[in-house]
Amino acid sequence: MSGTQKETESNEAQKLPGAYSSASSASYATHELTISFVVSDYEKKYPPDPRHKELSDNARVWWMYNDEAAIFDADMVGEAADSLDILLVFAGLFSAVLTTFVVQTSQSLAPDNAAITVALLVQIAAVQHAMATGASLDGIAPVDLAPPVSRSDVWVNALWFTSLALSLSSALFAVLSKQWLRQYTSFISGSARDRALIRQFRFDGLEKWAVRTIIGLLPTILHLALGLFLLGLVIFL
Repeated sequence: MSGTQKETESNEAQKLPGAYSSASSASYATHELTISFVVSDYEKKYPPDPRHKELSDNARVWWMYNDEAAIFDADMVGEAADSLDILLVFAGLFSAVLTTFVVQTSQSLAPDNAAITVALLVQIAAVQHAMATGASLDGIAPVDLAPPVSRSDVWVNALWFTSLALSLSSALFAVLSKQWLRQYTSFISGSARDRALIRQFRFDGLEKWAVRTIIGLLPTILHLALGLFLLGLVIFL
């Protein structure tokens, strides 16, 4: 009975490595098949390079790089362009509405010319009366040419002007970003190697000037502008 049990355990122990080896072989074969499919695609698309010409101006590696870069750039630029289009529409509408409010509230900070004119006329009349009666001019109060402004008006205008500045700034950077992206995807002439190097130079420029980071921050700036506008609206009401 014990001999039979040992034989069974021995058979199971022999089966386990075999099963693991088969699974590993199948996984490796599938992975190898996938890699060979991708490689063979480029091998079918582009002819092999002559010996010692693997890095020439029109070598296959440059064509492969340009194809992969085109796929990456199309996805990156397309996503950024769609985001910028939506942002520009919102920034334009928001700035137009905000400008209407600012035009109305900014008048509360300007002096009332009619009231100042009346006050000056009253002062002139008082001076003439004092000169006619021989009274002292020291008793005539000076005219206040800068009428007091309420604190709420100052806060509302400060918040709304800041919001308008942020909205217009985001629109400006959105336009500049779209121009940069259009220049980035413009046609490049020359050999495959030259096109690959120029494309990489443009991509390095995007990374150096943090264009993608700026595009990602523009919605946050617009959200901040909208928040300031709503805060000013609460104070105004």
